[in-house]
Amino acid sequence: MDILLIAATNFEIQPTINYLADRNCLIGGNKFEVLITGIGSLSTAYWLTKTIGKKRPDLLIQAGVAGSFSNEYPPGSLVLVQEEVCGDLGVEENDEFNDVFDMGLPQITDPYTGKSLVNHHLDLLQRHNLPLVKGVTISEITTRPTRIRQLQQKYQPVVESMEGAAFHYVALIEKIPYIQLRAVSNVVGERDKSKWKMKEAIEKLNEKLIKIVSSASL
Repeated sequence: MDILLIAATNFEIQPTINYLADRNCLIGGNKFEVLITGIGSLSTAYWLTKTIGKKRPDLLIQAGVAGSFSNEYPPGSLVLVQEEVCGDLGVEENDEFNDVFDMGLPQITDPYTGKSLVNHHLDLLQRHNLPLVKGVTISEITTRPTRIRQLQQKYQPVVESMEGAAFHYVALIEKIPYIQLRAVSNVVGERDKSKWKMKEAIEKLNEKLIKIVSSASL
C-alpha cells in the first residue's frame, strides 16, 4: 500500500521522518512518502492536491500539534480528528460569527455533511484506540476570549489547527481514506508559551505516529 504522510512542518514529525528513512520508507508491504505542506490551509490544499495528482496514494495520514478547547484534553493529549469545520470563513458582527452556510452564500456542498467535513472511515479510525474528536480550522491562533466563546458555542470543537479542514476537504473530494492525528501542545487562548507543552506533545505525537506507520493493520 502507498501511504502519504503529511505535516505542516518537519519539526512536528522529524522523529518519524528519521524512522522511515532508516527503513528506506518501506515497512511490511507499505511504502511511505512524506509531504511537508507548509503552514495553513492554502499551502496544504495546493501541495496535497498537486502531490496526489502525480501519484495517487492508498491512504493519507496528517499529523501535527493542536490547541485544545477542552479540559478533558490538556497539553500532551492525543486525538484523532473525525470531523472538521472552517472557523473563519464568514463574517463576525454583533459579537457573533456567521459562517458562509449561515449567510446563505452559494455553496458547493460536496463533500460537506451539514457544515462539517466528516471522516466516515470509522473502521480505520477505531483501530488506533484514541478519542475521536471535532476540530476547527482557523488561519490565526485564537487568543481573544470573545472569539473563543464564539467558536465553542457555534461548533463545540475540541481542538484547533490551521490545516485540518483543508486536509479533510481534499481527502473527501478525492475519496482517499485518511487519518488526522493531533497532539495537544497548548490550551486555546494561552499566550504564555512557557505553559505550552510543545516538546512533550511532539514526543507523544511521534511515539504514536511510529506505532501507526509500523502497524500491520493499516
